[in-house]
Amino acid sequence: MDAGEIAGLIAAGAFLMLVIVLAVPILKLRHTVDAATRAINDLTDRTGPLLGNVNETVENVNTALGQVQVSLDGVNLQLAKVDTITGHVQNVSANIANLVTVVSAAAANPLVKVASFGYGLRKATAARRHAEDEREVRAGLKQRRKAARAAR
Repeated sequence: MDAGEIAGLIAAGAFLMLVIVLAVPILKLRHTVDAATRAINDLTDRTGPLLGNVNETVENVNTALGQVQVSLDGVNLQLAKVDTITGHVQNVSANIANLVTVVSAAAANPLVKVASFGYGLRKATAARRHAEDEREVRAGLKQRRKAARAAR
């Protein structure tokens, strides 16, 4: 046996070792793939009748969406009417506010004058009554003093 044959035997042995080392993960991977295949088959068997009704379900969903669209169109129509009403109410509110401003400006000035006059009249009357009461008390005190002096 010469050196080339020995090198060939070593290379063949190394290749055999590589194949054995790689065979173990490949066998484990085969078991994983088999388990995944079984799981997919089981799932397909269980959901087969359900997936058969997918077209019917999609048609029902489309019908429901059509009805929702009709309802939304009705709501949009009503909202447009409410928007018109709101615009009119806003105009009426502005007109009423202007009318209140005009009425208050016309009525407030004379009312303030009348209220001021009434307040001044009450104050003057109260001051006059107070002054009359003081005069009566003073006159009464003077008479008592005169009477007291005369009695002495």
